[in-house]
Amino acid sequence: MDARRAGETLILIGSVVYASSKIWEDTNFHSPLFDSRQYNLWVLTELHLLAGAAALYIMWLSNSLISSKTNNSSLLPDLPSKRPASPRIPEPRETNLRKRTPLLFRKKADFGFVWMSVPRNYRECSDDGILTGLLFGPLVSSALLYSSLTLPPSASPLPSSWRIEAPRLLNNAKGSYNALEALILSRYNLVDLSNLCSTILLFHVCASWWFESRYRVNGSTLDNERKSVPRSAGKRLGYFVLFTLGTTISMLGIKLGLTEFSLGIWQHLSWSEIIVASSFYQCTLYGTVRLAHRGFTLGELGIVGFGGTALFMEFLNVTAARIWPMTTPYIKTYRVPTPLLIFQTALIAGSFLTGFALSPFLILSRHIGQRPVRRMRNPELKLRQRRLLALGFYVGSFITTMGLIGMWTYWCLGKRNPWLWVILYILEGRKQWSRPALLIYWAALGSLSVAGWNRQLARSRRFRARNTAGENIIVPGSGGAYDSSLTAPQSSGNSSDTQSGGTGTGAGSALGLTFPNLPNLPHIPNGVATDLLDAADKHVPTLRLNARRKFFHALTVVMFVPGIAFDPAFTHLSFSVAFALFTFAEYVRYFAIYPFGASIHLFMNEFLDQKDGGTAILSHFYLLTGCAGSLWLEGSSPLLLFTGILVLGVGDALASIIGKRVGIHRWSPTTNKTLEGSFAFTLSVVFSSWLLRLFGLTEKFSTLRYTAVIGMSSILEALSDQNDNVTLPLFSFSLLVLVGTS
Repeated sequence: MDARRAGETLILIGSVVYASSKIWEDTNFHSPLFDSRQYNLWVLTELHLLAGAAALYIMWLSNSLISSKTNNSSLLPDLPSKRPASPRIPEPRETNLRKRTPLLFRKKADFGFVWMSVPRNYRECSDDGILTGLLFGPLVSSALLYSSLTLPPSASPLPSSWRIEAPRLLNNAKGSYNALEALILSRYNLVDLSNLCSTILLFHVCASWWFESRYRVNGSTLDNERKSVPRSAGKRLGYFVLFTLGTTISMLGIKLGLTEFSLGIWQHLSWSEIIVASSFYQCTLYGTVRLAHRGFTLGELGIVGFGGTALFMEFLNVTAARIWPMTTPYIKTYRVPTPLLIFQTALIAGSFLTGFALSPFLILSRHIGQRPVRRMRNPELKLRQRRLLALGFYVGSFITTMGLIGMWTYWCLGKRNPWLWVILYILEGRKQWSRPALLIYWAALGSLSVAGWNRQLARSRRFRARNTAGENIIVPGSGGAYDSSLTAPQSSGNSSDTQSGGTGTGAGSALGLTFPNLPNLPHIPNGVATDLLDAADKHVPTLRLNARRKFFHALTVVMFVPGIAFDPAFTHLSFSVAFALFTFAEYVRYFAIYPFGASIHLFMNEFLDQKDGGTAILSHFYLLTGCAGSLWLEGSSPLLLFTGILVLGVGDALASIIGKRVGIHRWSPTTNKTLEGSFAFTLSVVFSSWLLRLFGLTEKFSTLRYTAVIGMSSILEALSDQNDNVTLPLFSFSLLVLVGTS
């Protein structure tokens, strides 16, 4: 095991063990309706068993790799001979050789996989992230449980600064729980759910290893293939369905055994919840890895699968509480059941539901957009067909939103009109004008940023060879990088897009789509910022990819700090709306929905790196989720609410810039992260939190403990190769909750 992987293993396993010990030692919630100490004992047992299973898997994997590699004695390549080949060629210095040494990667044949998936289904990465997928869900769940157990029994689970109506409670013969007691019991359920999902993921990985070992010849196989996985998509789906049924039955068998022996593991999960959660989680894993091809590592897939399962269970529990209010003891939601939770469920789950419901329009639109005109019987009808499909998608989205999703929200709000509720909620801020002013501020910043980049990127295309020489442009779905120094391939045949005035670009041709030139695309009006944009014309096109991406990290600080500081509840709702809008924009981009698909694709393509080589572009989703995570998890203090913004907008951006410019000392040969970048990360986040404290936006906190947590997060960021826009905010938030900063 190399030092990077060993360090990541120690941090993640140690964090889960620390969380379980904090729950057991530092909490003693008193309630006449349940015994928290007994529950905490079984939480401790569950987390220790999971941490032990993860450690055993890593040790077994490392032992297997060592036994299969007998000639790998050094991580660095062989040094050249002490004697130079020619007296004119100086002897290379070892330090310079180490700086030029490329990163080392493990073979994907040694990675873990979901059942019936192959290496090419996953994002290119030096690590499969199995520990991230196994342990992040239990870590975040334990932190949420700990935060609720440390509150006084009569306290409100929501901070007093949140301007939102009180949570809905159920009072019936099944029990009379207050809001905090219901939340604590729900989070016990969440811890059990996270352990169930981690058990299923580990079961998939181990079963895939065992099944593959029966098909290997001489212990070798191709890096992008697995002999145990059939090439037929139908057979893969059939085998996966059978395995899903078998896994669900196995989880029920484990539950039965635990019940028979009076063991409290998974005691907060009912039989129906195990069936539903197990089936949905496995379908989410397989569906995501198939639809978002090359978009996730195994660890990122585990986080997304658990998050989707938790949101789906909240949706079911809210619906069940409305259907059977007299037989449901409490509303089992993992956050406080306020209208914010209802709207978030409607927006996020509803956006995915809309995509699946309208999938025929989406698939046909992409198929027609990819098909060359010369292969069509009636090429003159291509533009008309695309317009009709786009009209069907837009009308269907409107009907689904106003009909099915709107009616569910109306019903869950107690038969209140959701659109009228939102309008009134906008006018119920500190001042009647405060929330409209915040919306105008966000709209102005967003419009100026998009308009400015749209203008600069249009100009920079004329200087592509000079400004991006040697820089690889990542094309979603192409499985590789597009070299910007090469001439863009011309589209053969005229399409409906080329008829409107342009030839296809390299990015569009790689996708099989034909797009018009960027200057001919519609631009966002930017007359109010003409002088600023003219001044930036000389500078923005020269920015490299990393600087362009980190611009949006910095933009999150400017945009969202005022909202979190003065109205966190409204910002919570706004983040949910933004996520739904991002989802629909991705539908339009990927499926080439007329007339905005081309312009969105060309704009997004300018900000992609090697982590966006899949079919779906996920960086903006990760960034939004990382910034919003502290709000969506309902942090109990103002400092916790700023965690995502500070970690991503300040720390991650500066760590990347400083590390690339002045970083020399790598953490390990298998990562390009440097000590200098990690130091910049920690220092910048701590300094920014102190600025917020000086301005009175956060409470007093322990600088030593806060610095220790941020320093640990910076080390994880350096050692882990997973997408840090998701892992860093979640890890930092969880540790800050467990350590305590007051």
